[in-house]
Amino acid sequence: MTTRKTAPPPAAAVAKDAHWAAKMARLRARKLPESTLSICDEEDAKNAVTDAALELAKARAAAMDECAKMAIREDQRDALVASNPEVVAADAALTRAQDALAEATVTLTFRALPRPVWEQLLRDHAPTEAQADRGMEYNVDTFPAALISACHVERDATGAEVEGMSVADAQELLDSWPDTEAKALFTGALVVNQTLRADLGKG
Repeated sequence: MTTRKTAPPPAAAVAKDAHWAAKMARLRARKLPESTLSICDEEDAKNAVTDAALELAKARAAAMDECAKMAIREDQRDALVASNPEVVAADAALTRAQDALAEATVTLTFRALPRPVWEQLLRDHAPTEAQADRGMEYNVDTFPAALISACHVERDATGAEVEGMSVADAQELLDSWPDTEAKALFTGALVVNQTLRADLGKG
């Protein structure tokens, strides 16, 4: 009995399959986009960073002028400026001010939802008949808090994700914050779901 040998697939086909498999792996590995909303009520901390940055710029400019007056070669000036005592002190002051601002700032992180989750959330918070008549895509009374809660990502000091904002938490903030800040909170969760990271070419 003669055994029929199966011809190996064409090399081009094998290469094509491997190429697509690699590309598909990269597409699957893409992370959902994230955005942040930073909130700081301490104006003194913000002003301190601005002032410290200005002082550092002044110190660097003065150090650069000294280098020019001393006819220091241009390729050596950056190193000398960076080691200038006044520049070092100003840089350290800016770092302290930035650390203080970071300590005074609350940062909220929002992550885009996978499409099926987004669509289900819209279905769960469909507009009322009156809202639909006004062209609204969702229930403006319930959708914002639900979206904020669904998109919020909270991480602990190690970077591990932990339980974040509940719908009740989100609604409390929306109801208690001024209108512009409440809108910023909702917009933070909304925009991350509407950000396009792909370039649509003309072919």
